[in-house]
Amino acid sequence: MQAATPHDPYAALMALIKARHAELSPQFQAGARYLADHPDEVAVSSMRSIAARAQVQSAALVRLAQQLGFAGWPELKAIFVERLRAGPSGYAAKAGALAGKEGKVRDLVTEVFTVQQRNLAATESANHAALDAAANLLQAAPRVHVAGFRAAHPIAYTLHYLYRLLRPSVQLLSGQGGTLEMDLRALQAGEAVVVVSFAPYSSEALLVAQMARQAGCQVVAISDSAMSPLALQADASIVIAVDSPSFFPSIVAGVAAVESLVELLVSRGGPDAVTAIGAAESQLRALGAYAKTSNDVIS
Repeated sequence: MQAATPHDPYAALMALIKARHAELSPQFQAGARYLADHPDEVAVSSMRSIAARAQVQSAALVRLAQQLGFAGWPELKAIFVERLRAGPSGYAAKAGALAGKEGKVRDLVTEVFTVQQRNLAATESANHAALDAAANLLQAAPRVHVAGFRAAHPIAYTLHYLYRLLRPSVQLLSGQGGTLEMDLRALQAGEAVVVVSFAPYSSEALLVAQMARQAGCQVVAISDSAMSPLALQADASIVIAVDSPSFFPSIVAGVAAVESLVELLVSRGGPDAVTAIGAAESQLRALGAYAKTSNDVIS
């Protein structure tokens, strides 16, 4: 079995892992998920350290490589090394941060901001192609729906709010008043559905993805793993880093990802997008959405 193709071995490997994920044993699934979510670490770390972080046996990584069509671990790791070498300048420095080499911090505020910077760097470096693919999919869809629940809701709402400024037809699947099932009845084949969730994945998000697939929609997943239940159902997948020293997952990188996605959509929309945004802004001002200010600060 060929595990990679000459044009993009890493992309081909990720596609293979995604396709084979359901048939892998739990140990192999854990290993595959770690490979997909931490490609920089795989390139610069030993097999033993990768196995320890993935909480699997070293031998399981060897067998996983063989299951994927490689002679052994070195041949599989070479794909990740080549990906790292082909990355933009400063990539190795980001890999070092991802590998947990940052020093200890005493100040809690400093610690939070340090982790957020790492999340942003990791999400940015991993998603250039993914954001491009998602933008292509959304631009081609006749209608777009967005869903995100509980902790993921702010990310989904940011995308909905910003995207709607240039595309008024964008719909938020909120399920307000317990009507999510009613909202899902409106999905039509060929439309696009963006679903945001991260572990522990909300049942509503998984339901939206499932119903979108059944309706024949294109699904864009924004989640914390390339092997998440959402990503495994998606046509395009954006993986965000949600690490936090606090008690709750971080949404900072997720918000940055959807802001980047809208930026791509505006750039592709050209004059029509600019006109739409201008019209939305004028309407908001006319309706009194913004406070009228002079040089005085309104408290």
